[in-house]
Formats: sequence, C-alpha cells, structure tokens
Amino acid sequence: MNKAITDGLVFMPPAFSGGLDVWSSQNGTPGSDTYDGSGNGAFVPADANFAGCLEVVKTQSVTKVRYMGETPILPGCYLRVTARVKAVAGAFPAVRIAGWAGQSGGGHATVDSETGPSTQLTTYGEVVEISAIIGTGDRTGVDMIWNGAIYGHIGLDLTGSNGGVIRIDDIQIEDVTNVFIRDMMGVVDVRDYGAIGDGVTNDSAAFEAADAAAGGRKVLISEGVYHLANNVTFQNEVKFEGTITMPADRYLILQRNFDYQTYLDAFANEELALKKSFQALLNYSDHESLDLGGRRIGLTEPLDLQAAEGTKTSFASRRVIRNGQLAPISGPAWDPDVFASQGTYSTSTPLTLTNVTGVANIPVGSLITGNGVGREIYVRAKNEAAQTITLSQPLFDAEGTQVFTFTRFKYLLDFSGFTKISLFILSDIEFQCNNMASGVILANSGTAFHVRDCFFTKPSDRAITSHGSGCQGLMIDRCNIQSSESTVRVQDRTTIAINTNANDLKVRDNRGTYFRHFVVVGGSGSTIVGNHWFQGDEETDGVRLGGLVFATSNVKSIVTGNYIDNNFIEWTNEYDATPDQGSDFSFGGLTITGNTFTANDVARWFNWIVVKPHGSDHFINGLSVTGNVFRTLNGNIDRIEHVDTTFADLKYNSMRNITFTGNVFNAINEPIENPRIITATESTASQTWIIDTDTKLPFRGFARTVESYSANGQLRNSGSTTIYDAPWFDTEYGADKREVRVVWREPTRGSIRCRLRMDNPL
Repeated sequence: MNKAITDGLVFMPPAFSGGLDVWSSQNGTPGSDTYDGSGNGAFVPADANFAGCLEVVKTQSVTKVRYMGETPILPGCYLRVTARVKAVAGAFPAVRIAGWAGQSGGGHATVDSETGPSTQLTTYGEVVEISAIIGTGDRTGVDMIWNGAIYGHIGLDLTGSNGGVIRIDDIQIEDVTNVFIRDMMGVVDVRDYGAIGDGVTNDSAAFEAADAAAGGRKVLISEGVYHLANNVTFQNEVKFEGTITMPADRYLILQRNFDYQTYLDAFANEELALKKSFQALLNYSDHESLDLGGRRIGLTEPLDLQAAEGTKTSFASRRVIRNGQLAPISGPAWDPDVFASQGTYSTSTPLTLTNVTGVANIPVGSLITGNGVGREIYVRAKNEAAQTITLSQPLFDAEGTQVFTFTRFKYLLDFSGFTKISLFILSDIEFQCNNMASGVILANSGTAFHVRDCFFTKPSDRAITSHGSGCQGLMIDRCNIQSSESTVRVQDRTTIAINTNANDLKVRDNRGTYFRHFVVVGGSGSTIVGNHWFQGDEETDGVRLGGLVFATSNVKSIVTGNYIDNNFIEWTNEYDATPDQGSDFSFGGLTITGNTFTANDVARWFNWIVVKPHGSDHFINGLSVTGNVFRTLNGNIDRIEHVDTTFADLKYNSMRNITFTGNVFNAINEPIENPRIITATESTASQTWIIDTDTKLPFRGFARTVESYSANGQLRNSGSTTIYDAPWFDTEYGADKREVRVVWREPTRGSIRCRLRMDNPL
C-alpha cells in the first residue's frame, strides 16, 4: 500500500531550489522565520556531491530546518524521512531527523517523540545519510510514534557545538507502509491507531478506531498485552496475536468471528475466555450461539454465569452454548458447602422457613434436608434481615422448630444468580464432572430452558438442578447422563440426575444410569418419552428405588415409550405441607403407556408402580396403564403395583377412572387388569355365589363395580331346568371388600363371566 499512489497524497517536500521561503528555521508553523534572507542559510546551486543544497551555519543549541507545508500523518501509513548531509567547515555537529506534530485546528499534538536517532558528523566532505520512520503505531523500526497527529512540519535538527557549516541535500519523504503491513489489502493493525500494548494504557479508543477504519478488512491485534478499560465492539473480523486485559464488567463484542477460540486467543485463559464470551453472548454480539469449537475447557471453580455477565439479572432471548467439553480442575472450590442451622416451619406459610440462624451463610441453591423434608427441596431465596428462607417446595411434616442441613453443591455451569433465564439452550456439550462437580443449576425462574444432545459424565451430586421455577417448560433431549455410583448399592447411592419444580417438563430420548433417582418431578404436565434409565446393582434380591418420582399428587403427565430398568415409578404427595386429602385434587392425571419395564435379581416384593400417600383419605382419580411390557429376569415377582403405606393407605372406596389393559406380564405371579374379566363357576346349585378378586385387581383394590356379565353355557336350577333370570351383584362384599356376591332368584348352577372393576369409571 502506497498512499502517494493509491490516494494521490503528496508527502515529498519541494527541493531547496524552489525557494527557501517554505523552509523554516523554527517549528515550521505559520509565521515562523524562514531561511529566505535570514543570513544563517543560503541555497548553493552547485556542489561536488549535491546538485543543489541548503548551506546552514549552526548558531543555536538546536538549529532547525522544517518544511512549512503540512505533511499528512495517517493511521496505518508509515513515512521514511531521509536526508544527506556533510560538514564543510567549523565544528562538527550531530544531525537527526525531526519534526513538529500537528493536530486538528493547528494545535501541537502530544506524541511519543519528535526526533529520530542522532548521528555525529566527524569528517569534512563526507556525505552522511540519516533517516527516521514516522508513523502512528508503536511498531519495531518506527522511530517517531505520532499517534494523535494528523500532519507534521518535517525536517532535521543540528545539535552539539556551534560554528559549523553544514550542507543539506533535498529532504526525501516516502511511504514505506508496505514494510509493516504483511497483507496490505486485508489487515488493519490496532497499533497503527495508537494502541500501546503495555498492559496498562487504555487502548479502547485505538481498538475502536482500527475497527472503524477496517471497512471489512481484518483487524490485527499485534503482539503485546492490551488493556481495555471500556466496552469494545468489533464489527470486522479480528485476529489476536497479542492478548487483552479488561475489567470484569466490561465486554468485548466480536460480531464477525464470535466463537470461543477467538476469545481464548484474546484472553489466553480458558475460564476467562468462557466468561467473556458468555458475557458477549448476552450483550449485542449479533449472534444467537456461542460455539466452543469442540474444546475441552478446564474450570478451577464453578462458573457463576450471572457474575460473568456482570450487569443483567434476567435474559429472555434465545441463546445457545454448543459444541464443547467442560471439566473441573481438582481443588477445594468443588467441595460442597454444608451448613447446619435452626429454623421454624409453619404450614400457614408453606414456602418459608423463619427465624433461621446464620441465614447469611446459607447459599441460595442449597439442598435442604431434615425431619419431614421431602426430596430435592432447595433454598430458592433468602432475606438476611428478616432471617427467612424461601423454599422451592413445601415440607410435608416439618411443623415446628428443628435444625436443618443446607448443602450447596458446586456446578460447572451455575445460572442461579439470575432471577430469570428463558429460551436458553445447551447443545452438544459434554459435562465431564468426574465425580468432582455437578452439572448445571438453573436460574431462579424462566421458561423453555433446553438441554439437548449433551453428556453428563459422573456428576458428584446432581446433573441438572432446579432450585426454583427456572424449569418451567424445561426440555431435556437425547442426553446421556451417567452416574459415578455404578459400584455402589442402590440404597447407598446419593446422586440424582434431574429435578424440577415447575410445570411442562419434557424429558425425551435420554439415557440415565446408576443414580439413586433419575428424575424427581415437582410440577405437572410432564412428558417423559423414549428414555432408558437403569438403576440396578449386582446384589441378589437387591433393593430398588424410584427412578421416576412424581412428588405431587395430580400430575397431568404421560410416561410413554421408555425402558424402565431395575427401578420403579414412584408417585407421592411429599410436596404438600398439609398432606391429608382435603378439597383439592388427590392422585390422578397419570398415563403410563407403551413402556418396557424390566428388573433382574430383585426380591418378590419388588413393584414397578408404587403409590405413596403422605396423608389420609387419598385416592386415585385418573390412572391409565396400557400397552406396557413387564418382565423380570432371574426370578419372579408377585405384582407390578403397590401402595406404600409408610405414612398412609389409599381410600379404596373412592377410586375412579383407573385403567390397566393390554399389558404383557412375564414372570409376574399375579397379573392384573382393570376392568378384569373373572369367570365364576358353581357345580352345585346355590342362590348366592362369591367371586373373590383379592389379587386380580390393581392395588388389591375393592371390588367396586360390575360392568357386565354373560353366561358360559346354560344356567340351571337345582332341578336341572334351564333358567333365564339375571342375578343382582352385591359389590365390596366381605370383610376386606374384595369380593362380589352374586344373588340369584333361585339356587343356580353353571358358569358366568363378569367384567369387574376396582373403581368407579365415571
């Protein structure tokens, strides 16, 4: 690039033969003295070495020669000034290229130096060539860095002893930018626009100026450490050879090449690069996703994403982090924080703990455990002044004052500092937790957070945690979630893959292995589809726990197409501060269809569907179990379903809308259906027959309804006469109400088929 050619700029000053009235003996500014008739300088038309030259008598400590014309100084343009001189008489001075830097409006610009290297003359008649390079950037080889100048009065200085007579050939100024610009048409260097790169000087303005001048070319951050004290946005592509420092609350926006690798080049630190690129993702980067480039990023501590952004507490536009690996670097920062504090719980304020001691020490997002506390209850918020804690869910039996334990797990990605995050996506990320860290904790609130095609490998405690309602509409798709507890007995495991509190959960096509629980669901409207979760161990007759846990009673959820392996579906109401059934809905709204249930080496009392009421008078109103396959290996079990009466039993005379049909039972001693067709046969005529449904209906429920009956052949009285009378049916008969009494008008023998139910279908 040569501006004299490309832009028609004139850098070369006129020859001395053109007149000395444009050559100043001072700074060269308008009105300064010239060599035209000054007595200290004269034009020599002929010389043995020079065609024509200026002869100057040195009379001052610094004798100056300056061209009074304004030589333009442009960002990215480098000028070489050359002069040939010789001493002809008197004392020998030193000679150097020099100039006066000007700024807009005619003022004097403050620049690094206005003089070049000095050369001492030592021999009369010897022609000595001196030169210096002037430019705006601090580059190797630049003698006079004129950042901030827009023009100059350029010439030379004579220094040292006075009395010498010096002859000066015509001064040459040429554009040598091509020496410094490696790709003349494609790169703009920030140093050409005043960037210093000393790690201290604020280079923000120079960065912005370089970007403004780039016009589609690449901006080069040359070697050095550049401090940016302000927000900086690049609209052009950037290449980093040097690195950047900047305050945590200032952002660097790369709009053309917005990716993790470029931020890593900029900050030369994996964690800082992730923080600053995430900060930019939420601040006008003009990109909806951050590509980690497949890199493995080591973290020395949990990544507090709200602190990394620094200014926002909520964000609700679609954003994606994708394509990388996150792994903890061993250290104490990953150890869970554990606090024991006394607090008081009242069912009148079911989401609040009061009079909590040491509340300031308890982190938001801590797991709460204690007497009467359900699974996966977290600190959603706290008020230090009021000494209160807001809970993620109510406690089922914790009325009064007790000492609670608060455990804060450490997550690779921690969104909990945000009050709200919506429409955020984590895609194709491997969370290599390595039994040191948990995976992700969501924001306090938000909708449609999406985790897809990710791997959670050996989380120390949790894979995905919601401590509030940030899980509203949570979607988890095609993820592999592998516990670190594969060698631990089921009953001794502590890890949980996923928990939620809000509604509309979607868990689809995932694989989870060896957790204590796969998902603990705290809301309703969930869709659990196409997953495989396995929770077995190597023990014969081993204990199995709930893989899918519904912690509220009326769930409005569907479980379909899953492979449920060595665990069961557990349905509780432990998220109810007053768990006795009142005027609200009891258990209901659950559809379980098209799943494969399997178990091996389990005790006979194992079941795949377990209802566990935490209060009295509960019943089921709406349960459909259809089209599933139930199969055990290495031994039979008695039944597929069960009511856990640890706290209470169900109210069997209130059951409604329960369907168990079309299921396949392999190695199950007592298959069930509802409605169930049962054949009753009496070989001796009797006016009353008894049909026992004890093990044949779900949950060993009461024999509540006879939908229909039909005769298997002729029915005869005691005289062997065919009869055509219909009986009436006395349901909920017997001490345990699991029998139906069939009453005929006269003693009758024969066989009938009855379609019975343990519920009221209406």
